[in-house]
Amino acid sequence: MSDAPDWFWKAVETPVTDGQVTVNDCDIHFQSWSDAGKPGLLFVHGHNAHAHWWDFVAPFFQSHFHTAALDLSGMGDSHHRDDYDSETYAEEIIAVLDALSMPEDTIVVAHSFGGAMALPAVAANSDRVGGLVLVDSGVRHPDDVKEREENQEPERLPRSKIYPEREVAIARFRLQPPQQCDNQYVVDHIARHSVEYDDGGWVWKFDEEQSLRMTYEGDLENSLSEINVPIALIYGEDSASYSRRSAEYMQSLKPTMNLFPISNAQHHVFLDQPLAFIQTLAVILKDWGRNIPSAELLNP
Repeated sequence: MSDAPDWFWKAVETPVTDGQVTVNDCDIHFQSWSDAGKPGLLFVHGHNAHAHWWDFVAPFFQSHFHTAALDLSGMGDSHHRDDYDSETYAEEIIAVLDALSMPEDTIVVAHSFGGAMALPAVAANSDRVGGLVLVDSGVRHPDDVKEREENQEPERLPRSKIYPEREVAIARFRLQPPQQCDNQYVVDHIARHSVEYDDGGWVWKFDEEQSLRMTYEGDLENSLSEINVPIALIYGEDSASYSRRSAEYMQSLKPTMNLFPISNAQHHVFLDQPLAFIQTLAVILKDWGRNIPSAELLNP
């Protein structure tokens, strides 16, 4: 990662504290960049991802927020479950807030799959969360849902992959859904935190059967309608996963929600345009009355 800019190195080298909380007999890992007592800012990753996806984002906000990120069960350094469901994932998000003594008006920032889990979590716990920022995630336009279902291949039991060397595994890391990312130093950092040694070789940390044993409960439109805290959507203008049509449809369902498209960004918005994402998130937080001087945004 020799081509990584200075701001990136400074961010990922920021000291971080690890912890865990048990939710329904499963240990959930989280990490925190600052101490309790400040306004809360919790980051939630996407599918088969982990808390380290936020290593180059969260430190920019640590001076004015108690910043933290978690590993959802079956992913990152959290333990795996026999079965997964959206209600349990919602419980994990709230449990991490409580374990870290984050304040009742904590803002949750959630990407992709994490956004689908955060929507019902926030809807059911409006007294515990002060706002929700969805990232390329949320309610889709009915036509987008139909096209997605028509083009979706049936789930197959994955074949476990074991690599002889750590660097070999890292080199095989690919973003899902597939996309190119010009910031290879970001992808490399994420990849290095995506593998672990097990059974005589290097394997992916996530549970490869998670999607086969996942149950989705409730309805995202209902969750959206029940949310009574500020909500915003950041999405990539070039995203193949979440369209402008869906963004505008979700806004029609929740007119108080503001849209923040980021140009030259795909589904993994904050990997494609990390500084633009950080600035956009800062604008949202300031609009919601959070104190975050813009002069500090480039100084994690």
